[in-house]
Amino acid sequence: MRESFPSPPTRFPEYRGRFAPSPTGPLHLGSLYTALAGFLQARSRGGAWFLRIDDLDPPRTVPGAADRIQRGLEALGLHWDGSVLYQSQRLAAYAAALDRLREAGWVYACACSRKQLAAHAAGVYPGWCRARIGQPPPAAHALRVRVQGGTLAFDDTLQGRIAQHLETEVGDFILYRRDAVYAYPLATVLDDAAQGITEVLRGIDLMDSTPRQIHLERLLGLPAKTYAHVPVLVDAHTGQKLSKQNLAPAADTAEPGRLLFHLLGLLKQAPPAELAGAAAAEILAWAVENWEVRRLAGIESIAVDARRFQP
Repeated sequence: MRESFPSPPTRFPEYRGRFAPSPTGPLHLGSLYTALAGFLQARSRGGAWFLRIDDLDPPRTVPGAADRIQRGLEALGLHWDGSVLYQSQRLAAYAAALDRLREAGWVYACACSRKQLAAHAAGVYPGWCRARIGQPPPAAHALRVRVQGGTLAFDDTLQGRIAQHLETEVGDFILYRRDAVYAYPLATVLDDAAQGITEVLRGIDLMDSTPRQIHLERLLGLPAKTYAHVPVLVDAHTGQKLSKQNLAPAADTAEPGRLLFHLLGLLKQAPPAELAGAAAAEILAWAVENWEVRRLAGIESIAVDARRFQP
């Protein structure tokens, strides 16, 4: 549910942002669009911008993809601060957080099969396994976290006030899958806290998961953050979101200045025409100086002909 837009903040103390791609394929135009927005949001505030590789799901990880992602960012001059954080190297931190939640009575084993869940037409987990709290887990199980209380709301910098009633709209959600993979909400809140992230800027397709992450932040006593969900790019021909799942082609970074100029147009920044043939460094310098994230306010998607920027 969306309400009015909040007033933009006037001070940006110690801004720390991040870009967190999954190494499941190449950097496509949509990925670079989000990366550039996050980079400019951080650099225009004199802040830091970090890179995290969300490689939690081994079967989906493509060998060499993480390295290609880094080379693609470097080709455009999108240089990050510090070392790259890999989620696959933080399993102990996720396990420790799960133990804390379990000991506090918030996490329980769920033995429900996909077939059982698919038969539940409501789409919200009904809490069938809640009675297992405090009991030894069955052989095959996932781990869910309890949700309770009223509506959880937050003010998104671009999309206004977002509200979600976790109990009736989501239900108890999974933190650890049956195939022994930690779920995105748990890993991302722990990693954001570890990197000291102050604002999460990402695609609007991930906005629905934000109340779940805020719920976990509160349970674990982690610092609160602000959020800015930018529009997603959709293929002008098919209407599909540009994503690895939809087999979006890799973006051609051979002409970084041309690509950056085009991306700034998609970000509604209206770069001056004389920058069209400029070097990438000059275009980025102009973009940092003139960045206005509020020009994306209220926009959910932007159509683009991605074929113009394929290798």
